Amino acid sequence: MNAKEKIKRYGLFIVSLWFSALGVAFAKCGDLGVSPLSSVPNVLSLRFTALTMGEWLILWSVLLIVGQIVLLKREFPAEHLLQVPLAFVFGWFTDGDMVVARMVPVNSYPMQLIMVVIGFVLLGFGVALAVIANVIMNAGDGFVRVLARKLDKNYGNVKIAFDVVNVLLSVGLSMALFGGAVKGVREGTLLAALCTGLVVKFFTKRLKMPLDQLLSAETAVDCRK
Repeated sequence: MNAKEKIKRYGLFIVSLWFSALGVAFAKCGDLGVSPLSSVPNVLSLRFTALTMGEWLILWSVLLIVGQIVLLKREFPAEHLLQVPLAFVFGWFTDGDMVVARMVPVNSYPMQLIMVVIGFVLLGFGVALAVIANVIMNAGDGFVRVLARKLDKNYGNVKIAFDVVNVLLSVGLSMALFGGAVKGVREGTLLAALCTGLVVKFFTKRLKMPLDQLLSAETAVDCRK
């Protein structure tokens, strides 16, 4: 991969973060729960409102990056420290996209469900773009990859277990913070867990070949000019 292609692929990754953040924002405004990976920051944002949802996502991402460093120690690739600034970008995108999502009137349960569906479709589209960019993982997926490597287990199985742990941790936090009530984890979380992967596969299958060609294409130079 030459420098120009790498720059284009990181550009695509930034775009993927924006779509993923927009998906989180729509699901958040639907108030039926967000994706498992974002569920802990969602619960914390409901209880500790001094920080925004995006800021809690940044803190959660940094914690997962620290977890990768602890697990890998000196084997942690220096390039993966780029996850830190990208985590900030994702958090800022989320707060910005919340402004957009709040413009949609949500005054009924069917509308809440629609917001959740829009959310996981946008999130899946963003993740598909990140997969195609193929330069770096977000903090959550990076942590799962490192954990799978350390446990010598299949990435997909570890990802499922990690999502389950996130949901259980979110429920436990909610019950502890809200006097036994469960907030921030609802049917939308389950829908996102079940459907986001399917959306990722759908878009990746259709977009990978044309985007790979676009990203690897060299710009032609007319030497006669």
